Amino acid sequence: MLSKSQARAFFLGGTFLFSAIFVFLTVDTLRQTDSRTNAQNITEDVLKGKEIWEKNNCMGCHTLLGEGAYYAPDLTKVVERRGATWIDVFLDDPQAMFPGERKMVKYNFTKEEKGQVIAFLDWVGKIDANGWPPKPNIPIDSIVTSPAPQIKSNVVALSQPEKFSQLCVACHAVGGKGGNVGPALDHVGSKFDSDYLNRWLSDPQAIKPGTNMPKLPLTDPERKDIVTYLSALK
Repeated sequence: MLSKSQARAFFLGGTFLFSAIFVFLTVDTLRQTDSRTNAQNITEDVLKGKEIWEKNNCMGCHTLLGEGAYYAPDLTKVVERRGATWIDVFLDDPQAMFPGERKMVKYNFTKEEKGQVIAFLDWVGKIDANGWPPKPNIPIDSIVTSPAPQIKSNVVALSQPEKFSQLCVACHAVGGKGGNVGPALDHVGSKFDSDYLNRWLSDPQAIKPGTNMPKLPLTDPERKDIVTYLSALK
């Protein structure tokens, strides 16, 4: 048993020790804040993007750095995961990218506002958050998968154009890799000629009114590269 004086000394000593540790950790954290958050990269676009994020209550559905709601995906690393080009198209019309799945509101952002939102999310994704969000740690053996489809070698060997890998794979699969919103494109070159593919990418609604395929912001050279690639998928 401790005497009153010993108990008082133990209490005061413990309080002082842990208070000192708390102050040290606080000062150390504040000292590292600027470097770990890349404060030098907080541009005017980043600040405007944060204003748009807060004004539209995006955290009512999404999380950033673990803070927010869990109705929609965490967006801490969304620019790294999806790419700025894909996000730019997605923000135009979320339902068009994932018909029947996404419930995200169409905000009708201007081109400048979309760039500001992307700049903010890009800055957030580069914050040193000690590995947050954690990547899934699931043993491969525990995942039940169906046999991989037999894909002809030319499909796998072909090099995908940059815009295709940034945009198209979000909805379409090639060689078993990609999205499943739209049909797989493994043999699209055997079904349609280059002229049709070019017209389709130029304006999907003109070819098939009511289609869920959005009109992608492609330059003529980018569209030509994708048409050449798709035409070779046979």
